[in-house]
Amino acid sequence: MLTRVEPTQLRALLLKPAGPGPFAAVVALHGCSGLFDSQGKLRAREAAWGDVLTARGYVVLFPDSFGPRGVSADCEGSVRPWTARSYDAYGALHYLQSQSFVIGERIGLMGWSHGGATVIFAIAPGSIARPAELLKGDFRAAVAFYPAWCRFLGANWTPAMPFLLEVGAADDVTPAGPCVASVQSAIERGAPAQMKVYADAFHDFDWPGNLLHGVTGPSGLTVHYGVNDAARADALVRVPAFFDSYLKP
Repeated sequence: MLTRVEPTQLRALLLKPAGPGPFAAVVALHGCSGLFDSQGKLRAREAAWGDVLTARGYVVLFPDSFGPRGVSADCEGSVRPWTARSYDAYGALHYLQSQSFVIGERIGLMGWSHGGATVIFAIAPGSIARPAELLKGDFRAAVAFYPAWCRFLGANWTPAMPFLLEVGAADDVTPAGPCVASVQSAIERGAPAQMKVYADAFHDFDWPGNLLHGVTGPSGLTVHYGVNDAARADALVRVPAFFDSYLKP
Protein backbone atom coordinates (compact mmCIF):
# COMPACT_ATOMS: atom_id res chain seq x y z
CA MET A 1 0.00 0.00 0.00
CA LEU A 2 1.43 3.36 -1.03
CA THR A 3 1.73 6.08 1.58
CA ARG A 4 2.55 9.09 -0.57
CA VAL A 5 -0.38 11.24 -1.72
CA GLU A 6 -0.60 14.57 -3.46
CA PRO A 7 -1.99 17.47 -1.40
CA THR A 8 -5.56 18.12 -2.53
CA GLN A 9 -7.92 20.96 -1.71
CA LEU A 10 -11.35 19.43 -1.20
CA ARG A 11 -14.86 20.75 -1.51
CA ALA A 12 -17.35 19.73 1.15
CA LEU A 13 -21.02 20.12 2.00
CA LEU A 14 -21.71 21.41 5.51
CA LEU A 15 -25.08 20.86 7.20
CA LYS A 16 -25.92 22.64 10.46
CA PRO A 17 -28.75 22.42 12.97
CA ALA A 18 -30.65 25.60 13.76
CA GLY A 19 -29.09 27.86 16.35
CA PRO A 20 -25.61 29.14 17.19
CA GLY A 21 -24.26 25.98 18.82
CA PRO A 22 -21.72 24.88 19.61
CA PHE A 23 -22.67 21.40 18.40
CA ALA A 24 -21.12 17.98 18.28
CA ALA A 25 -20.30 16.99 14.70
CA VAL A 26 -19.91 14.07 12.32
CA VAL A 27 -17.65 13.75 9.27
CA ALA A 28 -19.53 11.61 6.71
CA LEU A 29 -17.69 9.86 3.87
CA HIS A 30 -19.57 9.02 0.66
CA GLY A 31 -19.54 5.73 -1.21
CA CYS A 32 -17.90 4.77 -4.50
CA SER A 33 -20.58 6.41 -6.66
CA GLY A 34 -19.55 9.82 -5.32
CA LEU A 35 -21.20 12.45 -3.19
CA PHE A 36 -23.49 13.98 -5.83
CA ASP A 37 -25.78 12.51 -8.49
CA SER A 38 -25.83 13.48 -12.18
CA GLN A 39 -28.02 16.51 -11.36
CA GLY A 40 -25.53 17.75 -8.79
CA LYS A 41 -27.75 16.79 -5.84
CA LEU A 42 -26.56 15.06 -2.70
CA ARG A 43 -27.22 11.34 -3.11
CA ALA A 44 -30.34 10.05 -1.37
CA ARG A 45 -28.56 7.89 1.22
CA GLU A 46 -26.24 10.67 2.32
CA ALA A 47 -29.07 13.24 2.24
CA ALA A 48 -31.26 11.05 4.44
CA TRP A 49 -28.52 10.57 7.01
CA GLY A 50 -27.72 14.27 6.93
CA ASP A 51 -31.34 15.02 7.79
CA VAL A 52 -31.38 12.47 10.61
CA LEU A 53 -28.17 13.72 12.20
CA THR A 54 -28.85 17.45 11.91
CA ALA A 55 -32.31 16.88 13.40
CA ARG A 56 -30.49 15.17 16.26
CA GLY A 57 -28.36 18.28 16.82
CA TYR A 58 -25.18 17.40 14.89
CA VAL A 59 -23.21 19.42 12.41
CA VAL A 60 -22.50 17.10 9.45
CA LEU A 61 -19.62 17.62 7.02
CA PHE A 62 -19.56 15.67 3.74
CA PRO A 63 -16.12 15.95 2.06
CA ASP A 64 -16.14 15.30 -1.68
CA SER A 65 -13.15 13.01 -2.22
CA PHE A 66 -13.76 12.44 -5.93
CA GLY A 67 -14.80 15.68 -7.66
CA PRO A 68 -11.65 17.69 -6.83
CA ARG A 69 -9.55 14.75 -8.05
CA GLY A 70 -11.39 14.59 -11.38
CA VAL A 71 -13.13 11.31 -10.53
CA SER A 72 -16.88 10.80 -10.91
CA ALA A 73 -17.06 7.27 -9.47
CA ASP A 74 -14.47 4.87 -8.10
CA CYS A 75 -15.57 1.40 -7.07
CA GLU A 76 -12.10 -0.05 -7.73
CA GLY A 77 -10.30 2.08 -5.15
CA SER A 78 -8.04 4.20 -7.35
CA VAL A 79 -8.60 6.95 -4.78
CA ARG A 80 -7.18 4.90 -1.94
CA PRO A 81 -9.20 4.66 1.28
CA TRP A 82 -6.05 3.77 3.23
CA THR A 83 -4.10 6.81 2.02
CA ALA A 84 -5.83 9.66 0.17
CA ARG A 85 -9.25 9.40 1.75
CA SER A 86 -7.86 8.81 5.23
CA TYR A 87 -6.09 12.15 4.86
CA ASP A 88 -9.41 13.61 3.70
CA ALA A 89 -11.04 12.42 6.93
CA TYR A 90 -8.43 14.09 9.10
CA GLY A 91 -8.49 17.23 6.99
CA ALA A 92 -12.23 17.40 7.64
CA LEU A 93 -11.63 16.87 11.36
CA HIS A 94 -9.13 19.72 11.41
CA TYR A 95 -11.58 22.01 9.59
CA LEU A 96 -14.42 21.27 12.00
CA GLN A 97 -12.19 21.73 15.04
CA SER A 98 -11.41 25.25 13.82
CA GLN A 99 -15.09 26.28 13.71
CA SER A 100 -16.62 28.17 16.63
CA PHE A 101 -20.00 26.42 16.19
CA VAL A 102 -18.45 22.95 16.68
CA ILE A 103 -17.39 21.28 19.92
CA GLY A 104 -13.95 20.27 18.73
CA GLU A 105 -13.52 17.45 21.20
CA ARG A 106 -16.79 15.77 20.16
CA ILE A 107 -16.56 14.81 16.51
CA GLY A 108 -17.47 11.43 15.03
CA LEU A 109 -16.67 9.72 11.74
CA MET A 110 -18.91 7.60 9.53
CA GLY A 111 -18.86 6.24 5.99
CA TRP A 112 -20.48 3.88 3.50
CA SER A 113 -18.77 1.18 1.41
CA HIS A 114 -15.71 2.99 -0.09
CA GLY A 115 -16.20 5.58 2.65
CA GLY A 116 -16.69 2.83 5.21
CA ALA A 117 -13.35 1.39 4.17
CA THR A 118 -11.83 4.82 4.71
CA VAL A 119 -13.22 4.83 8.24
CA ILE A 120 -11.62 1.52 9.19
CA PHE A 121 -8.21 2.49 7.81
CA ALA A 122 -8.28 6.06 9.13
CA ILE A 123 -8.96 4.95 12.71
CA ALA A 124 -6.41 2.11 12.69
CA PRO A 125 -3.69 2.45 15.36
CA GLY A 126 -1.01 2.87 12.68
CA SER A 127 -3.00 5.23 10.44
CA ILE A 128 -0.55 7.24 8.37
CA ALA A 129 -3.08 10.07 8.06
CA ARG A 130 -3.45 10.75 11.78
CA PRO A 131 -1.61 13.98 12.67
CA ALA A 132 1.14 13.72 15.26
CA GLU A 133 -0.66 16.34 17.34
CA LEU A 134 -4.40 16.77 17.69
CA LEU A 135 -4.93 19.71 19.99
CA LYS A 136 -8.64 18.93 20.41
CA GLY A 137 -8.30 15.18 20.22
CA ASP A 138 -9.02 12.47 17.68
CA PHE A 139 -12.39 11.38 16.35
CA ARG A 140 -14.37 10.34 19.38
CA ALA A 141 -16.40 7.52 17.78
CA ALA A 142 -16.72 5.94 14.34
CA VAL A 143 -19.28 3.99 12.29
CA ALA A 144 -18.65 2.01 9.10
CA PHE A 145 -21.46 0.73 6.87
CA TYR A 146 -20.59 -2.35 4.76
CA PRO A 147 -16.94 -1.32 4.30
CA ALA A 148 -14.85 -2.61 1.42
CA TRP A 149 -11.33 -4.05 1.68
CA CYS A 150 -11.68 -5.45 5.22
CA ARG A 151 -9.42 -8.32 4.11
CA PHE A 152 -6.52 -5.86 4.09
CA LEU A 153 -6.91 -4.79 7.71
CA GLY A 154 -4.34 -7.15 9.13
CA ALA A 155 -4.37 -9.30 12.24
CA ASN A 156 -3.75 -6.48 14.72
CA TRP A 157 -6.39 -3.95 13.67
CA THR A 158 -7.58 -2.68 17.06
CA PRO A 159 -9.28 0.73 17.07
CA ALA A 160 -8.77 2.76 20.22
CA MET A 161 -12.02 4.71 19.81
CA PRO A 162 -15.57 3.31 20.07
CA PHE A 163 -16.46 1.73 16.74
CA LEU A 164 -19.70 0.34 15.27
CA LEU A 165 -19.83 -1.92 12.21
CA GLU A 166 -23.13 -2.06 10.29
CA VAL A 167 -23.32 -4.84 7.67
CA GLY A 168 -25.80 -7.05 5.86
CA ALA A 169 -25.34 -10.82 6.11
CA ALA A 170 -26.37 -11.25 2.46
CA ASP A 171 -24.00 -8.59 1.07
CA ASP A 172 -22.31 -10.01 -2.03
CA VAL A 173 -20.60 -6.74 -3.04
CA THR A 174 -18.46 -6.28 0.07
CA PRO A 175 -19.11 -9.56 1.93
CA ALA A 176 -19.57 -9.24 5.67
CA GLY A 177 -17.29 -12.14 6.63
CA PRO A 178 -13.86 -10.43 6.64
CA CYS A 179 -15.24 -7.34 8.40
CA VAL A 180 -17.05 -9.35 11.05
CA ALA A 181 -13.93 -11.45 11.67
CA SER A 182 -11.73 -8.37 12.06
CA VAL A 183 -14.12 -6.65 14.44
CA GLN A 184 -14.68 -9.80 16.50
CA SER A 185 -10.93 -10.27 16.80
CA ALA A 186 -10.52 -6.62 17.86
CA ILE A 187 -13.26 -7.03 20.49
CA GLU A 188 -11.43 -10.07 21.88
CA ARG A 189 -8.30 -7.90 22.20
CA GLY A 190 -10.27 -5.36 24.23
CA ALA A 191 -11.21 -2.82 21.55
CA PRO A 192 -14.34 -0.73 22.29
CA ALA A 193 -16.02 -2.10 19.18
CA GLN A 194 -19.42 -3.53 18.41
CA MET A 195 -21.33 -4.67 15.35
CA LYS A 196 -24.76 -5.32 13.96
CA VAL A 197 -25.19 -7.92 11.22
CA TYR A 198 -28.60 -7.77 9.52
CA ALA A 199 -30.07 -11.00 8.19
CA ASP A 200 -31.29 -10.86 4.57
CA ALA A 201 -29.77 -7.40 4.03
CA PHE A 202 -27.65 -6.63 0.97
CA HIS A 203 -25.29 -3.81 0.05
CA ASP A 204 -26.77 -0.30 0.43
CA PHE A 205 -29.45 -1.63 2.80
CA ASP A 206 -29.94 1.88 4.25
CA TRP A 207 -30.39 3.64 0.87
CA PRO A 208 -34.01 4.88 0.82
CA GLY A 209 -35.99 4.19 -2.33
CA ASN A 210 -33.26 1.98 -3.82
CA LEU A 211 -35.25 -1.19 -4.52
CA LEU A 212 -33.30 -4.44 -4.36
CA HIS A 213 -31.76 -5.22 -7.75
CA GLY A 214 -28.96 -7.23 -9.29
CA VAL A 215 -26.08 -5.90 -11.38
CA THR A 216 -24.18 -8.26 -13.66
CA GLY A 217 -20.57 -7.40 -14.40
CA PRO A 218 -18.37 -8.27 -17.40
CA SER A 219 -17.38 -11.55 -15.72
CA GLY A 220 -21.02 -12.65 -15.60
CA LEU A 221 -21.15 -12.39 -11.81
CA THR A 222 -24.31 -10.79 -10.43
CA VAL A 223 -24.23 -8.78 -7.21
CA HIS A 224 -27.10 -7.11 -5.40
CA TYR A 225 -27.89 -3.65 -4.07
CA GLY A 226 -30.91 -2.22 -2.36
CA VAL A 227 -32.76 -1.14 0.72
CA ASN A 228 -33.92 -3.49 3.46
CA ASP A 229 -36.59 -1.54 5.32
CA ALA A 230 -36.24 -3.40 8.62
CA ALA A 231 -32.45 -3.09 8.67
CA ARG A 232 -32.60 0.56 7.69
CA ALA A 233 -35.15 1.31 10.43
CA ASP A 234 -32.89 -0.34 13.00
CA ALA A 235 -29.81 1.54 11.78
CA LEU A 236 -31.66 4.86 11.92
CA VAL A 237 -32.15 4.25 15.65
CA ARG A 238 -28.92 2.43 16.49
CA VAL A 239 -26.39 4.76 14.83
CA PRO A 240 -27.65 8.08 16.27
CA ALA A 241 -27.93 6.46 19.71
CA PHE A 242 -24.33 5.23 19.37
CA PHE A 243 -23.11 8.71 18.47
CA ASP A 244 -25.18 10.28 21.27
CA SER A 245 -23.53 8.06 23.84
CA TYR A 246 -20.02 9.26 22.89
CA LEU A 247 -20.44 12.70 21.32
CA LYS A 248 -23.14 14.50 23.23
CA PRO A 249 -21.94 16.66 26.15
